[in-house]
Amino acid sequence: MLFLGMANAYVMRTNMSVAIVAMVNHTALPKDNTVLDDECDSDNSSNSWVAEMSKHSPAKSSDRGTYMWDAKLQGYILSSFFYGYVLTQIPFGILAKKYGAKYFLGVGMLINSLFGLLVPVGASGGIAWLIVVRFIQGLGEGPIVPCTHAMLAKWIPPNERSRMGAFVYAGAQFGTVVSYPLSGLLAEYGFSGGWPSIFYVFGVIGAVWSVAFLFMVAEDPDSSRRIAEDEKKYITTSLWGAAGVSSPKVPWMSIAKSLPFWAILMAHMGQNYGYETLMTELPSFMKQVLHFDLKDNGLLSALPYLAMWLFSMFISHVADWMISSHRFTHAVTRKIINSIGQFGPAIALIAASYTGCDPPLTVALLTIGVGLNGGIYSGFKVNHLDISPRFAGILMSFTNCLANFAGLLAPMAAGYITDKRPTQAAWRAVFLIASGVYIVCAGFYILFSSGKRQAWDNPDNDEAQHNGNSKCDAEKDGMMLQVTDH
Repeated sequence: MLFLGMANAYVMRTNMSVAIVAMVNHTALPKDNTVLDDECDSDNSSNSWVAEMSKHSPAKSSDRGTYMWDAKLQGYILSSFFYGYVLTQIPFGILAKKYGAKYFLGVGMLINSLFGLLVPVGASGGIAWLIVVRFIQGLGEGPIVPCTHAMLAKWIPPNERSRMGAFVYAGAQFGTVVSYPLSGLLAEYGFSGGWPSIFYVFGVIGAVWSVAFLFMVAEDPDSSRRIAEDEKKYITTSLWGAAGVSSPKVPWMSIAKSLPFWAILMAHMGQNYGYETLMTELPSFMKQVLHFDLKDNGLLSALPYLAMWLFSMFISHVADWMISSHRFTHAVTRKIINSIGQFGPAIALIAASYTGCDPPLTVALLTIGVGLNGGIYSGFKVNHLDISPRFAGILMSFTNCLANFAGLLAPMAAGYITDKRPTQAAWRAVFLIASGVYIVCAGFYILFSSGKRQAWDNPDNDEAQHNGNSKCDAEKDGMMLQVTDH
């Protein structure tokens, strides 16, 4: 259910980028003023490969949409979801720790889905209403990552975290692979005028998933009515030990001073910066320098996400085997697998900056780089669960929120460097910077990450803290009695 929820969340996030192509009347807009580089001949032999591949792609939606939104307005619409998404990350991470994650996740995704059904209505009411609807969708999706992490912490035994965590989070790539081609087909052949059917179909699917999740899924093994008693005992003991689960106060100062937490944060921020460069800026490079628009080819657009999904599944089983075989510790396993997931894309970015006028090679490097990036799901992405099972949701809410802001810097840096001069040399600087960010952040993770449960999440300390608090309470009671006697 979490896998399907993650897939559904990414469908909701990405379907607007496909729908907006059919919504906008591109032929009535001013001509695209994007500056193109002339180092590569737009009619070079490599582009014959592009033309051949395009024959096997779905037909492109009509350029004669209803709305007259220029690139700037389209940017506001597409980014409105993001601003709502980041606002609710940390609050719901904290609330999930206190009240449980199930209802925040289920109700949040229900709100996301229901407002998805209202996108066509919002669009007909004007751009302001559409932005509000997408913003509220983002607010509803905010709990998905921290609450998913909080539930994984309660359900997944330590030796199964790699493959289960990777399986769940790879739902993002699965959702994207499904969303792009299916949204394109609905925009072209769907009911209600084409593009509205994208939001109706996925909105209904999301609402059905949300209701099913709320009724079928339990917060933890102890509250589940469907799980066998021996399995419940196995999960609880492997996660919490003989003492069972406890819910102490959040040790904010200890977390802030924890180097393993900072290692995860650095890796997460580097991941989002590098990933945005790979998936957003490399296609822009191909358009401006190689004169090849990757977005025009549905098959090639989905290929990098498919590669990442498949590789993340494979490497997660390798990671859990490394741990279960007792040949590698949790820490060493996370560092090795995360290095593949971040050094791999870094090398691909360096190589892509020296491909010259060769679209097929650049697409191949993009696919390999994003594919290897799937290693992060068995690396830093599940490392929160290793160092702090009880506060994993809160840790993820902070790292995911800050990492999303780091991801915003990638297009800003690329835009500044390539503005009015999108030469191969300028784009090489963009890719080398992203590669450097990947390498520095992955290096920091290697040096300071840990696979051990941290002392500030040790249940044994709860009793000492409780005894200390009880002693303080007793002293206060004694002082009050003395005052009463006087």
